[in-house]
Amino acid sequence: MRLATYNVEWFNALFDDDGTPMTDDTPSARYGITCARQTGALGTVFTALDADAVMIIEAPDHNRRRDTVRALENFAHLFDLRARRAVTGFVNDTQQEIALLYDPDMLSATHDPVGHPTGKKGAPDGPRFDGTFRIDLDVDNTQDLIRFSKPPLELAMRSHATDFAFRIIGAHLKSKAPHGATTRDQIMRHSIANRRKQLAQAIWLRARITDHLATGTPLIVMGDMNDGPGLDEYEHLFGRSSVEILLGGAGQEPMYDPHARLALSRRLGVMPTTARFWIVPEKRYLQALLDYIMISPDLRSRAPSWRIWHPLDDPDCWQVPQLRDALVTASDHFPVTLDIEM
Repeated sequence: MRLATYNVEWFNALFDDDGTPMTDDTPSARYGITCARQTGALGTVFTALDADAVMIIEAPDHNRRRDTVRALENFAHLFDLRARRAVTGFVNDTQQEIALLYDPDMLSATHDPVGHPTGKKGAPDGPRFDGTFRIDLDVDNTQDLIRFSKPPLELAMRSHATDFAFRIIGAHLKSKAPHGATTRDQIMRHSIANRRKQLAQAIWLRARITDHLATGTPLIVMGDMNDGPGLDEYEHLFGRSSVEILLGGAGQEPMYDPHARLALSRRLGVMPTTARFWIVPEKRYLQALLDYIMISPDLRSRAPSWRIWHPLDDPDCWQVPQLRDALVTASDHFPVTLDIEM
């Protein structure tokens, strides 16, 4: 079975309000790329992945006028994808949903949130992802109230071939940009506060991971964590990154992702990357490891094999010009896949 996570930049802008993919020459939200080019490139990438399920980060929006599931299923129909059924969970107001596109002949997938709902006062014990988490972020004996701007998608999964049941959590952790800050000190204060909130979200997600592992539930956590060892200048203030929190600390049952482990063991030198961004002031690309597929210890015995579909680093992608170009055109992130015996 092949499972994938893929952050698709500005996917929402490629659909009209009826959920129909846009394939004309109007500009897409990606710089210098038309809707036809980006939609076509995404079709090439999804076809090449041929995954049983794809966790889509920044999926099309869901609101009174637009429907995430309808848009994704229309996209799958346009390119005749096996993964043609979509499921989503708690919606958000960021125009960037989290959704799973999967092959209903191979799998069942049901939004199955765990944890209790909370009121405005929140709860300190890892509540349901649409609730409020209470935690003291800055050790001032005052608990802060944390909410997910993009609530993780928690799914109950089952393989039709073997009746094997497991769970997937799709996540998009994100530290907000320091909007409204103008001076260096303001930017620093906003950045540190936002980083604290992101780490609190990671602690909340780790609490859910720990609960599932305690019951022996096979678990996969995938998505864009927007964080990793050595990623930014504020990491030394907090001691560890969001990724390290999710993987598990001393005394906790660990999750595993080989790319994360490699990055943690190698602060300098060549590391795997899953995203590529153009830095305007410096006129160069920045590459970063942001996208992960973490598995529980029991799944490591099922012959897992990870792959980052980076067009410049993966020889099989590089040697197929159509796929190589499509990966660059489709998004500023590249898919990560996990092949595993389910």
